[in-house]
Amino acid sequence: MSASRHRRLSAMTVASVLTTMAAFGPACVHAQMASVAPAADPTAPTAATLSPAEIDAIWRQSVSKFDGERARVLRQVQAGVAAGPFRADWTSLQGYKTPQWYADAKFGIFVHWGVFSLPAFGNEWYSREMYQAGSKPHEHHLATYGSPAVFGYKDLIARFKAERFDPKAWARLFAQAGARYVVPVAEHHDGFAMYRSRLSDWTAATMGPQRDVLGELAQAIRAEGMRFGTSSHRAEHDWFFDGGRRIASDVNDPRYAALYGPAQLRELHGKDDGDLPHDWTYVSQAWLDDWLARTAELVDTYKPDLMYFDWWIGHASMRAQTMPSFAAYYYNQGARRGEATVIDFKLDAFPQGAGTYDVERGQMVGIQPQTWQTDTSISNASWGYIDGDTYKPAGQLLHQLIDVVSKNGNLLLNIGPRGDGSIPEPARDILLEMGDWLKLNGEAIYGSRPWTRFGEGPTEVVGGTFQDRNAKPYTPEDFRFTTQGPVLYAIGLGWPAARDDGRQELLIRSLAPSALAAPVKRVTLLADRSDIPFTQDAAGLHLRVPKDPVGRHAYVFKIESR
Repeated sequence: MSASRHRRLSAMTVASVLTTMAAFGPACVHAQMASVAPAADPTAPTAATLSPAEIDAIWRQSVSKFDGERARVLRQVQAGVAAGPFRADWTSLQGYKTPQWYADAKFGIFVHWGVFSLPAFGNEWYSREMYQAGSKPHEHHLATYGSPAVFGYKDLIARFKAERFDPKAWARLFAQAGARYVVPVAEHHDGFAMYRSRLSDWTAATMGPQRDVLGELAQAIRAEGMRFGTSSHRAEHDWFFDGGRRIASDVNDPRYAALYGPAQLRELHGKDDGDLPHDWTYVSQAWLDDWLARTAELVDTYKPDLMYFDWWIGHASMRAQTMPSFAAYYYNQGARRGEATVIDFKLDAFPQGAGTYDVERGQMVGIQPQTWQTDTSISNASWGYIDGDTYKPAGQLLHQLIDVVSKNGNLLLNIGPRGDGSIPEPARDILLEMGDWLKLNGEAIYGSRPWTRFGEGPTEVVGGTFQDRNAKPYTPEDFRFTTQGPVLYAIGLGWPAARDDGRQELLIRSLAPSALAAPVKRVTLLADRSDIPFTQDAAGLHLRVPKDPVGRHAYVFKIESR
């Protein structure tokens, strides 16, 4: 059969389905689709044969069995918004206040784990890139599993057994690392829910491991005394599998549309993924309603203290009404429980003050008036597990945590467990090393607030997203400051070399007498609780320190004034 003849048959098939839908309703559409499927290859490319509306109709039919439950949840959202105190508009949402627990927490753990962890190749976007002809993941998939028309992403689910997943051990490790909140991914862009849902059959509770992964983690995390959050990356699922429409693949098969979603063709005409004003990708109201219902279901079932979203909630289609409705519902639910909640957003998805600003793989250059967050990964190449990835050393991560905290921020540090649920040994060792430092020095971090300036020293931090790979090593002249009430903490990011006269000294230039309300009366090194000899003059605070470093990575001096 010629390619043009094949495309005409595919278009006729879809047209027949849509005509039936209009005339007789969804039940007959299912029968029609079943009857016409053998007439043409269901895996044939559809990018050139289906309109966005036709794609959306096929997806809507695939999830029509959940129409009743979805409508019920949406009514519940509407009632929850109406109950207040927040309305579903940005003016009202800008009345949000950061909860004290979150401002005090400072350090959280992010977990990217799912079906995408199994191939252990490329990065956590394997599910998308395996369908992009010419990409390395596509070539890897062909060599390892075969054609995506025969063995697609869906076929990895049966191999996702999670046989070494131990939620209690995970939570224990995160607590030992010093984390105060944990944010497992509930659903990544791949559309496979890691939780039990009444709005999807494609879940870890019913397939693969057949466990409510999110529910088990929520229970284990809370049992260790940490706050439980979760993240949804489903907004991007509207278009995430569009590469599969350009090649022969199972993405084109209507039988799997409930997993692969609409797979609308991405219409990005800007400079990069974050240029949402120039992203013209088709988004239907049905998709927005489904997103709202599924995200509200997460809130109702697991009652997370924090919700993290990826960047696409800032798309114009989401910002108009869907996202304000969710934010009001979530904040109102928390208020009724007496639990203040957090929404992490990126870029310009929210107006200032309506949630917590998150800087992906980056930092801020100065103290921010509202608590913010940076999220980065303990590994360098991927958020999910891949073979051969490299890891950031604990010292670098602690320096980032210290810098972020000095500027009124939190660090959300990601790990990627293997497909079987085990945590890679390098990640485990780094987390424990960070935990050891925080056990000794945590009073300068947890519950702290910025001083009048965040720090001093020659090393400049580059502000903005995706800058963590441009980080420069700090020197013994670099300090960061935090406070607890009247107590000031100066955190040295290096240890000085001995001078020619044999003296070992650190000079903190910001702590001259004119900078403090009262003279310094005592300086203590937290690592061993030893008193540090000092003098204070117009040049600053001079500290006489031992020849060899006490502790590792960063050195906290507790400074008390008279």
